[in-house]
Amino acid sequence: MPALMIQGTGSNVGKSLFVAGLARAALRRGLRVAPFKPQNMSNNAAVTANGGEIGRAQALQALACGLEPHTDMNPVLLKPESDRGSQVVVQGQVRATVQARDYALLKPALMPAVLESFHRLHEAYDLVLVEGAGSPAEVNLRQNDIANMGFACAANVPVILVGDIDRGGVIAQIIGTQAVLPETDAAMVKGFIVNKFRGDPSLFDDGYALIRQKTGWPGFGVLPWFAAASTLPAEDALDLRRTSSGGRIKVAVPMLSRIANFDDLDPLAQEPSIDLTMIAPGQAIAGDCDLIILPGTKNTRLDLEFIRSQGWDIDISAHVRRGGHVLGICGGYQILGNSVSDPLGLEGPAGNMPGLGLLNVETTMLAEKHVRRVEAVHAASGQPVCGYEIHLGTTEGPDRLRPFAAVQGRAEGAQSADGLICGTYLHGLFTDDRFRTAFIAGLGGQPSTLRYSEKMEQTLDALAAHIERHVDVTGLLRIAGCR
Repeated sequence: MPALMIQGTGSNVGKSLFVAGLARAALRRGLRVAPFKPQNMSNNAAVTANGGEIGRAQALQALACGLEPHTDMNPVLLKPESDRGSQVVVQGQVRATVQARDYALLKPALMPAVLESFHRLHEAYDLVLVEGAGSPAEVNLRQNDIANMGFACAANVPVILVGDIDRGGVIAQIIGTQAVLPETDAAMVKGFIVNKFRGDPSLFDDGYALIRQKTGWPGFGVLPWFAAASTLPAEDALDLRRTSSGGRIKVAVPMLSRIANFDDLDPLAQEPSIDLTMIAPGQAIAGDCDLIILPGTKNTRLDLEFIRSQGWDIDISAHVRRGGHVLGICGGYQILGNSVSDPLGLEGPAGNMPGLGLLNVETTMLAEKHVRRVEAVHAASGQPVCGYEIHLGTTEGPDRLRPFAAVQGRAEGAQSADGLICGTYLHGLFTDDRFRTAFIAGLGGQPSTLRYSEKMEQTLDALAAHIERHVDVTGLLRIAGCR
C-alpha cells in the first residue's frame, strides 16, 4: 500500500511542514493523497467535519491535500493539562485523562485504533503521508510505541529521516539516530533529508557525503530555509515567540502556561495595521497597547494562577482603567469572569477560583466537552463569521445579555456595558476576512487586502515548489510505492 513516513531526529525539525509541502507536491502530480499522524501531542487542535478534534498540523496537511480534516488523520491526540498529565483523545473523542507513566500502559490498547484509521485512509487514497512524533532515537520509549518505529513496523511503512541543520549538529543527529536504533528499526529507514539550511547548500556537500558514508542511507536532498513558513499556522508553542511590528494598533497577548489554539492569532499578525506582541513570562504588558487578547488555555484555573503570578492581572486592570479593549477567547473568556468553578475536578483538584472580574459572568466546568464548527453573526458589526468551539464548561451571568455573537438565534459570549471587554467561545474568528476587517475597524484600523485563506493556499503551493526544486520528490514517491 503506497505510504511514506517522515520521522525526525528531534522535535520541531520541520516534519509537519515537510509533510504538508510534500502532500501538496503529490497532489499537483495528480495523486489523491491524505495525511496521517498516529499520535500527536498538542493543545493546538482543529475541529473536524465529523465532530472530533485533531492536531492543528494535520488540519494544515489536510488543506495541503485539498481535503476536509478528518479524525482518522490523527487517531491519538494528547492534550497536556499539566506537566505530568494529558487528556487522551482517540479518533476525535476524549477517552481519558492520564498521567505520563500511566499512558505508557495505555498505548498497547491504542494501536488497533491507529491501524484502523490508517487502513481506512489507505482504502480511500492513492498515497498516505505519515508524520512521526518527536524522534525514533528516544529508544527508551520504543516499547509499545505507536508514534514512530512501532507504527512503521506494524504497518510496514518505509521511513525517511529529517534532520535540522539550523539548530546545529545535523551530522551527529542523523548518524547518532542510526547508532541507537535497533537493527530492525534502522532497516525501516530508506534515506534522509537535511532541512532548514541557510546560505549556499553546496557548502554542506562534504557533510552530506559523510552522512551517506557513515549510515549507508541515500540522501534525498538539502532543503533550504523556507521563510514563508512563518505565515502558516503553527502547532508547537515553541513558535510563539513570533511577533509582527509596524502596525498602528498595538495588540498584546500574554503567553499562558497552557496556551491552546494560539493559531487564532496568525491572521492578526499578518495584518499591516496590527502590531502584535506575545508577552513572555517575566515581561510586563505595555501600557500603550490598544487591545489585550487572553487566548485559549487547556487549564483555565492553572492559567488564572499563572496570570496572577506574573502580575499580568495588575497590568490588565490598569489597561481597562485607561479605556483599553480586552478580548477573551475560550479559556481567556472564562478567566475574564467573576469565578471559575470545577466541582468535578476536571482540570485539577475540585474547587472554585475567583476570576479577573472584568465580565459579570461565572463559569462552571462540566464533563461534557463542546466540539463543533459554528456559523455565527458578530453582534457589534453584524458580520457573519465562521469558527469553532472546543471547550469544557458553561458560562452564565448578566453580561451574557449583551452577547458577543449570535449562533442560530442563541446568544454566544458576553460583553461589558461599554463594549470594551468581550468574551467568546469561538475559535478561528480571525481567519474570516469579513469579521477580521470589521473587528480591526472597530479598533480604528484601516481595511487591508489580506485574504487569509487565499494566502495560505499560495504559501502551500510555494512550499511544494520549494520542495520540488531541492528534494528528489520522484525518488520519495518511488520509495512510498507510487508508480
